[in-house]
Amino acid sequence: MRFGLVMSLAWQDYRADARLSACAVLALVAVIAPLLVLFGLKFGLVSSLTERLERDPLVREIIPLGGGRFNAAFINELAQRPDVAFAIPRTRQIAATADLSVQAPQEAQQQAARVNVEMIPTAIQDPLLGAMTVPAGLDQIILSQTAAHKLGVKPGDWLDAAFTRQIAGQAEAQHTRVQVSGVLPLQAFPRDALFAPLALLEAAEDYRDGRAVPALGWAGDRARAGEQRVYPAFRLYAQTLNDVEPLRRYFADSDLLVSTQAAAIAQVQSLSRNLNIVFWVIAGLAVLGAFAAIAAGALAAVERKRHELSVLRLLGLSTGALLSFVMCQALYSGLIAAALGGVLYGLAERGLNLLFMQEPGEYASQLLLRHYLVALAALLGASALAAALGGWRVAHIEPAEGIRDV
Repeated sequence: MRFGLVMSLAWQDYRADARLSACAVLALVAVIAPLLVLFGLKFGLVSSLTERLERDPLVREIIPLGGGRFNAAFINELAQRPDVAFAIPRTRQIAATADLSVQAPQEAQQQAARVNVEMIPTAIQDPLLGAMTVPAGLDQIILSQTAAHKLGVKPGDWLDAAFTRQIAGQAEAQHTRVQVSGVLPLQAFPRDALFAPLALLEAAEDYRDGRAVPALGWAGDRARAGEQRVYPAFRLYAQTLNDVEPLRRYFADSDLLVSTQAAAIAQVQSLSRNLNIVFWVIAGLAVLGAFAAIAAGALAAVERKRHELSVLRLLGLSTGALLSFVMCQALYSGLIAAALGGVLYGLAERGLNLLFMQEPGEYASQLLLRHYLVALAALLGASALAAALGGWRVAHIEPAEGIRDV
């Protein structure tokens, strides 16, 4: 009850002294609003850059350089690592090509468009495919957008896939029918390519090595029965951006040279750290200034209202209650300043995002609800502490001062 009375008295006095109260609020707004804009720019810029990198699987790709010799067990072990999102073997690049053409009547096949594409193995959880259905079976493929455009096909269309080889100086070829189950967006893969199960790439490699491929009915010198296959490379994607550099070091320790986007990731992380330093230096200086202003205002208020406070002491309020009176007025200023600062930041955020937003869903400036709550708690805490330090002189006010000045 006593504290409620103190809050009510502090509010009535705060309203009666409206001009000085408004000055105190504006002084805080001049600190809060720029800090919110600065932190919003820092958080929005870094978050947008980080999310852009996270959305691009190619940034998390780790590409082995040079010819390696990897068996399926080793690549399966990589796929099971917690820092690996996807791993699959790759066949020899020179053997992983196909000539695609639209199936046409026999008399029109000579004029049918033919596009040479690279073959890329895929499987469940392939980051490049996203939510697309993974091809199942040797007759299902996903085309890149550039290849689909050149061929003029869409999902559901059938294509003729031709695989050529040279045997004793003679050119030979085998054909198989494949159905386009999907088309990748251009930003996912910008070159002419087809994505297919690993088995199709292995079949093409075996055929070009002169081996028989029973699954497709292609004849050859011998079939690969029970012989362990060795792969020269693999497709591998890190689970997160932070996993790219540890994986690079892991392969370096294994004497395997790889290519990564670690430098681009490090630049964004360095930018985040540098912006953090700049923000906290500016915020620290601004908060110290605001803290000093609140403390000085509280000290001045105690001196200016010494008579009124002595009367309250005469009426039975304790030193703690008088100090609460001063702190409540500082908290009122803090709450009003926080509301005004939030409104001004909201207007600034909208304008900055309209001016500088590059892609839908990205923000040049952005603050989350937790940021507002942390800023509000910090402002009220600093206001209360500064008012307590500035209003310590209420302890020296005697009740007799209220009688003496009557």
